[in-house]
Amino acid sequence: MKNTLIAFLMAAFALGSSGKASAYSAEKLERLSVKALHHLYEQNPKARTLGERAVAVLVFPEVLKAGFMVAAQRGDGVLFKNGQVVGYYNMTSAGYGIQAGIQKLSYALLFMDEDSLKYLKKSDGFDIGSAPGLVMGDEGFSGSMSVASFQHGIAAFIWGQKGLMGGLGLQGTKITRYHPSE
Repeated sequence: MKNTLIAFLMAAFALGSSGKASAYSAEKLERLSVKALHHLYEQNPKARTLGERAVAVLVFPEVLKAGFMVAAQRGDGVLFKNGQVVGYYNMTSAGYGIQAGIQKLSYALLFMDEDSLKYLKKSDGFDIGSAPGLVMGDEGFSGSMSVASFQHGIAAFIWGQKGLMGGLGLQGTKITRYHPSE
């Protein structure tokens, strides 16, 4: 138990899990987010098709995940609607289970209808576990995702994983709006 607590504290410290401060200025975060989204669309035609139909896209260009038994992940992102920046968000997650490693990845949420987008805006800390109609798609799964059958809710894509993180566990994710430095 002591090792689990130490691992959790190290992961939280390493990821800067305060959620209040951004590692990047608003301008740099926007550039990184646009670049990451273009990379997703180039690599995944189904994500591009869903992105064209989405009412908004929330992109986290650099998410860091680390842990041993207990893991934490953190990243800052930009919400785009009609190609314009409409907000900045922070994502923090914690998980417990049989897992170990450290990884960097990109993550995007595609809001397919106004109700899903309203849920993000009205919730005080959007919790992925209780999101309306969330469908996750990593690089392997999203290749088999049916674009035609996905009509409502939120599609989530993970791509560009670097490092090694493996295991099985329970995880909760919270997404909160914040104001980055200029």
